[in-house]
Amino acid sequence: MEMKDFSLEGKVAWVTGASYGIGFAIATAFHKAGAKIAFNDIKQELVDKGLASYREAGIDAKGYVCDVTDEAQVQETTEKIINDFGKIDILVNNAGIIKRIPMLEMSAKDFRQVIDVDLNAPFIVSKAVLPGMIKQGHGKIINICSMMSELGRETVSAYAAAKGGLKMLTRNIASEYGAYNIQCNGIGPGYIETPQTAPLRTPGHPFNEFILAKTPANRWGKTEDLMGPAVFLASDASNFVNGHVLYVDGGILAYIGKQPQ
Repeated sequence: MEMKDFSLEGKVAWVTGASYGIGFAIATAFHKAGAKIAFNDIKQELVDKGLASYREAGIDAKGYVCDVTDEAQVQETTEKIINDFGKIDILVNNAGIIKRIPMLEMSAKDFRQVIDVDLNAPFIVSKAVLPGMIKQGHGKIINICSMMSELGRETVSAYAAAKGGLKMLTRNIASEYGAYNIQCNGIGPGYIETPQTAPLRTPGHPFNEFILAKTPANRWGKTEDLMGPAVFLASDASNFVNGHVLYVDGGILAYIGKQPQ
């Protein structure tokens, strides 16, 4: 193995929902490794916001408005990206939502919406890019899973169900298409510092203290912590890694927790 095996030079990556947050960080890492970047979001205003952030970071990304739960829109966007870039080498299924509602208070409509965005959409987008990957003889699909693909917690029944399903979809794509030199793996972030988690990270907040106590690293993760794992799974260095979920969680899944004093 050589360091060039970690290079993404000449590759084209599509990161869904990458206007900000985890998706933006992963796309930035791919750019630094040499890849060209395509991303989408559900609204033009979010795409415009993302394009401004990429320009500020010195990244010449292309943004597309696409609802990843809409099969026709996904197919159209796939064709646009291939027309603009010539191919898609790497797909990151990053777009997702969470609804923190106790199960007995959650409507079936809300449950279905989370499943649709967090599980059905990765199926739809992967299905759209796989024919091109098969034709070119290689491809990388990275699904953003979650620790909730392994753990349960109050108020996240739909999210945990979706992410558990996404873990198994990851394994099944690897099983069906590994013979075509296509690797499908997942990244399972722990609790990451994002705008959405900012209210929970206030010193003294019960949830903040809970997370720090459960994490051997004794801190929240940063979006930068996901960059190296994402580049590895997108690069030739991971060509024999398939159907795996890499948990980037500071050690939470390995830790039973502190003994009460």
